[in-house]
Amino acid sequence: MELEFYQGLAQRVRVIAEKAAPFTRRRLLELAERYDAKRGGSRPAGSIERRLPVPRTTPLSTSVTHDSNFVF
Repeated sequence: MELEFYQGLAQRVRVIAEKAAPFTRRRLLELAERYDAKRGGSRPAGSIERRLPVPRTTPLSTSVTHDSNFVF
């Protein structure tokens, strides 16, 4: 039962990937491969799973300048 579940998910993701932008298509196809792996499917020989990059954050400013002409 679980194998059929992942097989269905992989197929649905591939259908969505057909209509997606290139970046999204690649990510969706990678997701489908992971679903195939969970159901015991084979993965392509050269596929490497990578983690997403850590999101960039801007440092908080420690000094705040105030405009003396600004009215609240």
